[in-house]
Amino acid sequence: MVRPTCPECGWIYFEDPKVAVAVLVEKDGQILLTRRSNEPYLGYWSLPAGFVNAHEDPLQAAVRECLEETGLLVEIGELLRIVAGREHERGADIVIAYRGHVIGGVLCAGDDADAAAFFSRENLPPLAFRASRIVLGLE
Repeated sequence: MVRPTCPECGWIYFEDPKVAVAVLVEKDGQILLTRRSNEPYLGYWSLPAGFVNAHEDPLQAAVRECLEETGLLVEIGELLRIVAGREHERGADIVIAYRGHVIGGVLCAGDDADAAAFFSRENLPPLAFRASRIVLGLE
């Protein structure tokens, strides 16, 4: 790969990847999903997810994103999957998916979600992202 380089000083530009986290929360055999209130994929559903901030531990980002989007406080469990590949122009290059266990809070949509609900695997709504489908074993 050829990277842009300053002809004066030789400095090389390295584009940093965007990293996101996703959380798989299951309760009574159902999966927690959030409905997107923004483009891309407005109105489609996904696992609670979002970008990792600079200098933020991905585990803490997963807790934060789940709380912001669902109102539920989770304890992060096992690492489920790392999904690579940017799905859209403003998307993540890497999605780190964890299992989460509810330890508090009240289910209510927030941040960039306008709904949050539990669904059975047999009755999933349209999913926004390939990463969600991969984590759920649908791809």
